[in-house]
Amino acid sequence: MTIGILAYGSLIGNPGNEIKNATENRIRNVKTPFKVEFARSSTGRDGAPTLIPVEDGGAYVNAVIFVLKEHVTEKEAKDMLYRREMNKVGSQSEYSPPENPGPNNVLVEEVDDFYGVDKVFYTKIGANIDDLTPQDLAKLAIESAKEGAEKRDGISYLINAKKNGVRTPLMPEYEKEILRQTGTQSLEEAWETLVHH
Repeated sequence: MTIGILAYGSLIGNPGNEIKNATENRIRNVKTPFKVEFARSSTGRDGAPTLIPVEDGGAYVNAVIFVLKEHVTEKEAKDMLYRREMNKVGSQSEYSPPENPGPNNVLVEEVDDFYGVDKVFYTKIGANIDDLTPQDLAKLAIESAKEGAEKRDGISYLINAKKNGVRTPLMPEYEKEILRQTGTQSLEEAWETLVHH
């Protein structure tokens, strides 16, 4: 049986050592089986907007499946993915599904027989931005970039999403709004301006 991990956000370019070392190969040019949008302000990223599965709006976006080596069990795959999502790679943290999941619980879900892989796991977490407007998203991204220079901010996250070919309905206006609010010509320039302010 083949097991995979579906990456549709920062995981694509930065899966963390555990997933990287457990990966046999990657399947690219995959589309997510669910719609995705910048609908969550992430506390681990100083409030930056991040991509999550959404019921309303959003789009099916480009993703990558990390096909894991044969010896990796389902439990190990779920635990690895959970640790990466919680920013606890290399710890002993294990995934156990909450009995009554709330909007802030990280859930590991699965999709079967996906692009020729028997079981593919992905993470899901609730939306927490009520009013999804490009203006609000830009504000959150800008605030997060002012907070720290570790590239865990919203502008770096958006730059990487673009590089990975992710496109959502809000993205073009969200980007324009960051440039407008920072008076810059590119996301890279916006980031530089905010971090070295």
